[in-house]
Amino acid sequence: MAIDVKLPELGENIAAGDVAAVLVSPGEQVAKDAPLLELETDKAVVEVPAPEAGVVTAIHVQAGDTINVGDTIASLDPAGQENGAGPEPGGSGKPAAPPAPAPESAAPPAPPPDREAGAASQPVQPQPAAHPAPPAPAAAGEPAGARPVPATPAVRRLAREIGVDIDAVSGTGPGGRILLDDVKATAKRLLQAPAGAPPAGALPAAPPLPDFAQWGPIERTALNAVRRASAAHLTAVWQTVPAVTQQDKADVTELERLRKHYGPRAEAAGGKLTLTAILVKVAAAALKVFPQFNASIDLPRAEVVYKRYYHVGIAVDTERGLLVPVIRDADQLNIIAIARALGDLSARARARKLTLAEMQGGTFTISNLGGIGGSHFTPIINAPEAAILGVSRAAWEPVWQDGAFVPRLRLPLSLAYDHRLIDGADGIRFLRWVVEALEQPLLLALEG
Repeated sequence: MAIDVKLPELGENIAAGDVAAVLVSPGEQVAKDAPLLELETDKAVVEVPAPEAGVVTAIHVQAGDTINVGDTIASLDPAGQENGAGPEPGGSGKPAAPPAPAPESAAPPAPPPDREAGAASQPVQPQPAAHPAPPAPAAAGEPAGARPVPATPAVRRLAREIGVDIDAVSGTGPGGRILLDDVKATAKRLLQAPAGAPPAGALPAAPPLPDFAQWGPIERTALNAVRRASAAHLTAVWQTVPAVTQQDKADVTELERLRKHYGPRAEAAGGKLTLTAILVKVAAAALKVFPQFNASIDLPRAEVVYKRYYHVGIAVDTERGLLVPVIRDADQLNIIAIARALGDLSARARARKLTLAEMQGGTFTISNLGGIGGSHFTPIINAPEAAILGVSRAAWEPVWQDGAFVPRLRLPLSLAYDHRLIDGADGIRFLRWVVEALEQPLLLALEG
């Protein structure tokens, strides 16, 4: 008897995605955990496995469909494993003999679920990243924290069914555990929000567009998962986080000389000594000196959450949009180790091979556009982080020094931060510390 295979929970805050590819066909025999389809979420492309071995009797989705957790994606006949030839040992789950055709009684594919208006990312993102790559639609645009939310499956199910972001719920149980009443109270508060406020993770409301076709040919394409999540996340951040951007320039003339000198050593160790890799180390050290930049504000509890770990996210430009993989415990890594990690994460981000876990838990983000150009920009904070550092292209400038103008390589930096948590004086102190660390690398050893 065939069973319905539903889209399982793929990770915290992952509630939906776009079908990137269907990997099996009706009549095909599959092994347990063999991939049935590839699903593109706002963070990564993941494979959805078969819950058990059997014969696929029907596929209910197709490439391009937007599906939610709990939607039926396929029908599987476990008895087919006994009646047909099983997969070869060590094989890919394909049958040794040609698969039998699907029985005529199999239910026809169900129509795909309704798409969101304009749906089809980062990025993407893409979610997405300043700017940073945003989290999944159901996550209210917030990247999941490094630690799981304390809640039972029943509580999570209720939150999902009534459309409440579990990360936005304040737990009143022992150890901060989220209870059913906490979810209900959050739902009631959301219902009492001002009229017109969009639900968490929803695409922002906007006035209708004119009919552009009246003036000439047009073409419409669907937003991918990353772009949809980015739109919701960045709009929410823009509307709710009062951000300030401060700018400065660092003289990196000597740092560039050292970078080129020690570049071959880093390459021999498997990494590329880029300015971004150096900035990750500098930022991790600065976050220890200025802990409010490694924090998040919890308004419902009237508290500030100080994180004692230092995970730095790097905005990576991909064809789907911006993705933000995270370098964990950057404070404990040397620059060569950071360079290796950065090269690996960037390559896999562009190849769509990142895992969801590799894009969660960041405490601070760096967005480096210097390879493209520009002098300054105002990055959008990757909330619930407190700040983001934007980096533009270094340029040679004349600097008055010792009675004469001399050429110096100067790097533009743009620091955006949450003004609810960080005052302007602290903002410029943080930025000046970063500038001085780049100009005087020994400062990392002295104070970092």
